[in-house]
Order: sequence, then structure tokens, then C-alpha cells
Amino acid sequence: MKYQTVKKLAVMSLAGLVLLGLGACSSTSSQSSSTDSVKVGILQYMEHDSLTAARKGFVDELAANGYKEGEKISLDYQNAQGDQANLQTISEQLVSKNDLVLAIATPAAQSLATTSTDTPILFTAVTDPLSADLVESLDKPKTLLSGTSDQAPIDKQIELLGQALPTAKTVGILYTTSERNSEVQVEQAKKLLEKAGYQVVVKGINSTNEVQDATSSLMKDVDAVFVPTDNTIASTMTMIGDLSVANKVPVIGGSTDMVDQGGLLTYGTNYEALGRQTAKMAIKVLEGADVSELSVEYPETVNLHVNQDIAKQLGIDTSNLSVSK
Repeated sequence: MKYQTVKKLAVMSLAGLVLLGLGACSSTSSQSSSTDSVKVGILQYMEHDSLTAARKGFVDELAANGYKEGEKISLDYQNAQGDQANLQTISEQLVSKNDLVLAIATPAAQSLATTSTDTPILFTAVTDPLSADLVESLDKPKTLLSGTSDQAPIDKQIELLGQALPTAKTVGILYTTSERNSEVQVEQAKKLLEKAGYQVVVKGINSTNEVQDATSSLMKDVDAVFVPTDNTIASTMTMIGDLSVANKVPVIGGSTDMVDQGGLLTYGTNYEALGRQTAKMAIKVLEGADVSELSVEYPETVNLHVNQDIAKQLGIDTSNLSVSK
């Protein structure tokens, strides 16, 4: 009886060990499965509607293609709040922890470009990747970076300005002097405006603290104001919109979101669609494509966009606006 009892206990113990082993294998397999998800970092330069819309489009398009947060992908979102010191610190953290990093806006992309040595980077809401030294070529970047430009057709914006304000003679340009993406647009807009016969007054600011005084001063001397896709200006568009109405000087915005916040009109980039476009590039990289061989892409979705409330307050008829092909 004792021998049979011992034998029975031995068999039961062996079975228990086997089950524990299987359980351990199952646990290891589960942990391996969870760690198989790719890690994507997101660095947004600052908080404003255009950049946030681009981020939302990026995340939503990834999810729509099977890369849903918490399942096949892990997202690490950071916002530098427009602070250069934050950009550098966050950049170092993101490139060391992720398989791919998205930069939203030119300063974020430039910071990541100087930090990463092997982590691929995609950018969006960058106006001119070449002048920002992010890529060597638009067709073949030959760097760790590629992505989407938000460059809208400024010639079309000026065409619309002429239709909405046929008697305008002087146009002001407001931009941030420290943003390379803005400088590029200002140079282009000034040439196109002068070619169209307008007198141009350019005023630069260094921070959001200067926007109110600079805008008020500029609006005393011009018939309309053009603002490029400038991150600092975009974050203050509600205030600029109030000044526009108070001074009866319309603002031509660089993007649809800037118009929604206080501008009159634009022929501009849809940033949520741009974010989705960038996500499709990200999927290619995550599935094996070499980022240095991916051509920089330009917006696939550009819209004529009018703020009807602002138009009404300014007494401007926008019903017949159209863009030539």
C-alpha cells in the first residue's frame, strides 16, 4: 500500500510539473507576443490645431490599417510646447526607445535629425525639407528622414485674395523670424505679391508675446495680411482674428485650421489628411521599406476654405471665389 501510494503521488507530482512547464511556456509566449508590437514615437513641436490634426490623422490611419494602439503598435506621444530645450531632451528619449519616430513641424524634425543615428524618422507639417536640411533630395532623401510637406500653393492664395479684395493695394506679411519654414514662404509670397502689383510690408516677430502689437501695427498700414503656415502665428490665430475684425483688415491664412481660428480664406492643406498620408509612409517603413529611399510627398488634399463668419463681419462677399486650374 505504501509503495502504491508513493507511486501515485510521484505520478501526480510529475503531472503537476508538466502542467507548470506548459503554463510557463504559455506565459512566455504571451509575453513574447506583447513585446512583438512595434514602438512608434511622436514628437509634436507645440500645441495648435493644424499640428494636432496631423497627429490625429496619423494615428487614425495607422489604426485603420491594423496598427492599433495597444495591439500591434505602442505609441509614445510627446509635446515640446514650443521649447527648444524640451525638443532636444525629448528627441534623445524618443530615438533611443522607438523603432520609428514621427516629427510634427520643422523644428521637431530638425531636432530629431541631429539626434538619431539609426532610428528612421518621418516628418509631417514641414514646408521645405530641403532648406531645412532634412533631406539631400526630395526624390531620394539619402538620410534617415522622409515624410510629407504641408506646402500649399501660395499663388492660388494670392489669386483668391485678389478676387475677394479687388481694391486692395497693400498686403502685409506676418511671420516668425526663427522658423525656417516661414522664411521660405515669406520669400515666395513677397515675390508673387509684388509680381501681382501689390505693395508689400513684411513684419517679423520672435515670440507669441509680440504678436498682438505687431499685428495691430501692421494692420494700420495694409489692406490685407498674409500669414504663412507658421507655428507661432497659428497658435495665436484667435487673437489675430479678433484684431482682423476690429481693424476691418482680412487675413489670408496658410492653412484651413488657421482660417477656422480667425482668418478669412485660404487654399490650403488639410492637416488631418496629411497625417493620414504620412501614416501610409510609416506603414511602408514598418514593413521593411528603407526610409532613405522614400520620396518626400506633397499634400494630396488641398481645399478652398472660407470662414463665413469672418467674411460676414468684414462685409466681404466670397460667394464667387474660384481657383484656376
